[in-house]
Amino acid sequence: MQTLLVIAIIFLAIMVVVSLIRGVVAFLKTTKIDLENNTGETVSEMQLMQNKAMFDRIKYQGLAILVVAILLAVSQ
Repeated sequence: MQTLLVIAIIFLAIMVVVSLIRGVVAFLKTTKIDLENNTGETVSEMQLMQNKAMFDRIKYQGLAILVVAILLAVSQ
């Protein structure tokens, strides 16, 4: 059981990093578009991508915390 929970934590940690990188890349693309167009308007598609990536990151972090709590409860 503990091995399964540790594997779940590792998987969720990897997903947190992937979501974070996707959000940062979307942010950089939006910034690049703004700089190239010399306008304050941003592409809403990129903003939606940023929001989705950051929401995913928060979701995976919450799940990882839940798995750690379960692991601690099981190990005691």
